[in-house]
Amino acid sequence: MADDLRFREDGTFTIVQLTDLHIGGDKDNEEDLRTLALVRALLAAEKPDLIVYTGDLISSYGVSDSSASFRRAIAPAVESGLPWTHVFGNHDAEADVTREELMAIALEHKTCYSQAGPVDLSGVGNYMHTIQSMQSGNPAAVLYFLDSGVMAPESVGGYAWIASDQVHWYKQQSLALRERSGAILPGLAFFHIPLPEYNDVWNLGKVSGTKHEEVCCPKLNSGLFAAMVEMGDVMGTFVGHDHDNDYCGTLHDIRLCFGRVTGCSTYGDLPRGARVIRLQEGRHSFETWQRLEDGGILR
Repeated sequence: MADDLRFREDGTFTIVQLTDLHIGGDKDNEEDLRTLALVRALLAAEKPDLIVYTGDLISSYGVSDSSASFRRAIAPAVESGLPWTHVFGNHDAEADVTREELMAIALEHKTCYSQAGPVDLSGVGNYMHTIQSMQSGNPAAVLYFLDSGVMAPESVGGYAWIASDQVHWYKQQSLALRERSGAILPGLAFFHIPLPEYNDVWNLGKVSGTKHEEVCCPKLNSGLFAAMVEMGDVMGTFVGHDHDNDYCGTLHDIRLCFGRVTGCSTYGDLPRGARVIRLQEGRHSFETWQRLEDGGILR
């Protein structure tokens, strides 16, 4: 499975990023049904090579059966037969279910490319995948997935930060891949909670899109962005968490992007939809746009 992701014959690889579905409660809930119908329509329209859920697939607090909610959240991806992955958000396992239990459910499905990751690493769901060249069969791009956690300790407050052992793990993976490939492969990174640098890029004004709420990032900076700049492979990061932000901006040659909120049962005034990312083999760049529920496209 690790080598199954490949660029198409035309050199493209397309990812649909779904984020903050917040599926929960009664399975006949009208807003959840609307969310799942939207996901099916998005996948049919874009026909991606990979589906990525960037956290808060469910809202587990106050839900009688979080495992059932999770199964409903991933159902459109499973039904599609397309490869899919996920990272966890802060609401996925806040009540009667653990990250480990939800990961076990995901891994029941042969089209799920998620991994629990090293057991001695902070969080559940730290892993990477390479995308192979259609021509040579060698790795031509890399995707990193990180668990951004839940809440910081009370002494700090606010949201969790990606821990130093995760940053170290990323640097190890990046360096090892460079040594095997003999080159720096273009990469993307996916996690749920935005980095503090999402504030910086907005303040610099090198952005496109909207910011309708405060960036809910950690109060502490663990250095993941600096590590990505040093390693030189990650050219874009993709998060969720903030439902009323959808902007992309470039900081030190890395594009920091919010996904488009997908879930209809959660807060936020932005129209629902998904972010689409398209890689081109051999290029250290990517295209991205947002496909909305009404069929409109924002570039």
